[in-house]
Amino acid sequence: MPNPRHFKDAIYEQLSRVGKAVSAPKRLELLDLLCQGPRTVESLAEQAAISVANTSQHLQVLRAARLVDAEKKGLYVEYRLADDEVCRFFGALRGLAEARLAEVERVTREFLEARGAMEQVAGDELLRRVKSGEVTVIDVRPPDEYRAAHLPGALSIPLEELRARIGELKKKRPVVAYCRGPYCVLAVEAVALLRKKGFDAHRLEQGVVEWRARGWRVEKGA
Repeated sequence: MPNPRHFKDAIYEQLSRVGKAVSAPKRLELLDLLCQGPRTVESLAEQAAISVANTSQHLQVLRAARLVDAEKKGLYVEYRLADDEVCRFFGALRGLAEARLAEVERVTREFLEARGAMEQVAGDELLRRVKSGEVTVIDVRPPDEYRAAHLPGALSIPLEELRARIGELKKKRPVVAYCRGPYCVLAVEAVALLRKKGFDAHRLEQGVVEWRARGWRVEKGA
């Protein structure tokens, strides 16, 4: 007869594989990036500010835990989440940390206050204005992430292009910038630049992942 203790030990050993795979901060960041859409190793390395070799090693750990898949495309290897459940898992993990660890809120507040980027408009009110089309919404992520999915009606103006393309925006109309969610700094930088240029600009904490999690529609393509 099978031993119940051996059964339970074997099950928890398998569950621990996922825990071990997400125990490194950079691997969590890679999952967050892949929630935006498929990326090459080189692109992930650039966004996570680590070497290609280290990125590849982290991705192999995530792949061994069946959290990501890889596909060879020409000279490059493209990684993607194994399925949408992985992104939901990441969101749940982030939410649990936000609820249980006061340090998450403190670190975020200190960074935003130092940058003068604390949102002056209530989150729900800003969401209402975005959904109703009362503001100009710009997506400051790289173009490939915009094409993978973006908020309805959002304009694709990557952060590195914003200064050169700022003339495309109307100063009389409020501008809302978003990127990859509450801990992405691209929108923080965009809002700082826009305000220096005299725009009524605000940062939307929610990104595509958070938008989709609410059951709201997103768009794909250029």
